[in-house]
Amino acid sequence: MTGSFVFNSLLMNPTTETLTRLHELECSECGQPHSAHQLQLVSECHQMPLVATYDLRERLSRAAAINLADGSMWRYRALLPLLDNQNKVSLGEGFTPLLQLPSLGGRYELASLLLKDEGQNPTGSFKARGLSMAISKAKELGATGCIIPTAGNAGVALAAYCARAGLRAVVAMPRHTPKAFKEACYWYGAEVQLIDGLINDCAAWVRQRNADGQLLDVSTLKEPYRLEGKKTMGYELAEQLNWQLPDVLLYPAGGGTGLIGIWKAFREMQQLGWLAPDAKLPRMVAVQAAACQPLVATYTGRPAGRPTAMLTWAAPPLPTAWPCPAPWASR
Repeated sequence: MTGSFVFNSLLMNPTTETLTRLHELECSECGQPHSAHQLQLVSECHQMPLVATYDLRERLSRAAAINLADGSMWRYRALLPLLDNQNKVSLGEGFTPLLQLPSLGGRYELASLLLKDEGQNPTGSFKARGLSMAISKAKELGATGCIIPTAGNAGVALAAYCARAGLRAVVAMPRHTPKAFKEACYWYGAEVQLIDGLINDCAAWVRQRNADGQLLDVSTLKEPYRLEGKKTMGYELAEQLNWQLPDVLLYPAGGGTGLIGIWKAFREMQQLGWLAPDAKLPRMVAVQAAACQPLVATYTGRPAGRPTAMLTWAAPPLPTAWPCPAPWASR
């Protein structure tokens, strides 16, 4: 399948005046441009993730760009890819609190330890950010439904935002996924397929089920806009820390989209001049479960392989697991 979506999508008028600085999509491997005005999956040239780029040549001050009255991730509207606000699919996600952890920080002799509480997002995890953006763009560009493999949180978020948008949602999850995740997907009206296996097997089922391309596949890094939703964590961290950045950022990762998004936000803020010229970017640490560590395996040069353990009902679900693409994993 090529990068462009296979059914007739709604082509947007590139000359339409919008609230966004969105410029185009680029192949993450070679930089070849792709249209941001039709549904896209991966790049046509290398079958690699597409990345949204913005026109940052003209000055854009923080005061002009940030809507302080909006207590969600959409406060950074000019730096998000939605063309028309009427297509925004939101449940109030983002701008989660940054909490001081003095006791735990003291135990490790840290001057300051902060926690960004993503559990306060509408569907209970940071997945709400990415799926809010992906479903908004799916609606804007004419998709009629979406499909995703999940270990839990991403499926719930997809189901919730598709319900909000009036789009069909198809979710594939392991049969052993905790009941709460399954029921939430059912409650939101998603079509749920339980798979005897792990997240890898769910992904294989999605590929087979959606071979005709009638649904938008929003698997990790298979489309460009979940990344744009998750990058808002980076903007929020900087704003909440008075435009300073932490020394180290620990991030619980499955496929690593959030980590990439945060780094992308830091780079955009550098281009915009929102950070001090001598600002040092944080050391980024991806933290993964021992039973499911594709990013660790990729970084250390080992085969990612399959998750090595079936977690019990009492344990958290297995995270969504995809090797990090070479353009980022090699940096």
